Amino acid sequence: MTQIKIPVYLMPGMAASSLIFEHIKLPEDLFTIHTLEWSIPEKGISLVDYAKLMCAQVTAPNPVLIGVSYGGILVQEMSRLISTRKVIIISSVKSSSELPKRMQFAKYTKIHKLLPTGLVNNVELLAKYAFGETATKRLELYERYLSMRDKYYIDWSIDNTVNWKEGAPIPNLVHIHGDKDPVFPLANIKRCIPVKNGTHTMIIHRYKWFNEHLPTIILQNESSI
Repeated sequence: MTQIKIPVYLMPGMAASSLIFEHIKLPEDLFTIHTLEWSIPEKGISLVDYAKLMCAQVTAPNPVLIGVSYGGILVQEMSRLISTRKVIIISSVKSSSELPKRMQFAKYTKIHKLLPTGLVNNVELLAKYAFGETATKRLELYERYLSMRDKYYIDWSIDNTVNWKEGAPIPNLVHIHGDKDPVFPLANIKRCIPVKNGTHTMIIHRYKWFNEHLPTIILQNESSI
């Protein structure tokens, strides 16, 4: 009897392409990997409506959705629109209360609208927005991964992160978070699987950890996490 493989959809973080998952390998006899990509949103589109458009690209039934950073917020919204086996967020947040104080402050002051996002073609600045670190030592690497450099898209992503109003908790949600994440500090995160020495870019730099642990995390029951 042929075993039905579990479909896994991977959503990158803000400004990043699916190349951030290039080293992620799951057993091919158990899983099929599909990657999703950001597109420039229509003017004025809400995050929920954008999630609806992204759901149209998920053609396999009852998938596992994995999202990194802002992609983690997006897959949570997607999971409220389609049936999922499991939702895994990496280097992300489950609620607005997990956002750092500077982002919560920006929600009320709108100070994030003053960010110089018109300079997004400056990869070092874009890396600061997307990864929370400078690209000086890894400029070539980030040139490869950060492909979305449209000002409207960056503004839209930052605004939707700062103003995110999460819905009801997702019962099949797993949160994986690095203990050295500068964008979303672990101190603000509740109920997660911590990764020692994991930064906001650990999906790239700690891919061996994910290759070792993701299959078990996907297959185990939520009650055992």
